[in-house]
Amino acid sequence: MLNVIVATHESERSLVPTLAALVPGATAGLIGEVVIADAGSRDATAEVAEFAGCRFVVSSEPLGARLKAAAASTRSPWLMFLRAGVVPDPGWVGAAERFIDMARFVAGSRAAVFRPPGVGDLLRPSLTEIFKLMHAALGGTRPEQGLLIARPLYESVGGHPAGADAEKALLRRIGRQRLATLGSVARTIR
Repeated sequence: MLNVIVATHESERSLVPTLAALVPGATAGLIGEVVIADAGSRDATAEVAEFAGCRFVVSSEPLGARLKAAAASTRSPWLMFLRAGVVPDPGWVGAAERFIDMARFVAGSRAAVFRPPGVGDLLRPSLTEIFKLMHAALGGTRPEQGLLIARPLYESVGGHPAGADAEKALLRRIGRQRLATLGSVARTIR
């Protein structure tokens, strides 16, 4: 039903918790394939991906071009983009399935991001986390929230652009009107 594309570069340690969080989606039959879009890592990122059964694609192209090429190499009707180190909470599978089911009936709502952790989700928020919470409260979305998007919408907005801030630019192209927030939280593990 969906393919997951994970952007990596020297990400062996941060990739492990991200892939572990995807296992429930694979066992539930939600995830068809995980593609690792790597920027030429020299650490053990490739070995981690291979051990987890992911398809590993290496490119020296900028991030946007890597992600767009990885998306073009898949065929599922839904795509989920994550950064290495982004870990969706255990309830993400149900939240994603509900969104995909609802998206068939709601015009325009074909993309969603994970909910950023709230103050209640954080035991002792750092100053950086407080600023991220304020940004999210004001309606801002960040690439660290991941992206679940229907392929037709991804293609209609042109996919990831080639620029340096490809993920942010894609979120702007999608626009707030077509972007929902899943009921599940995604945390960034460093």
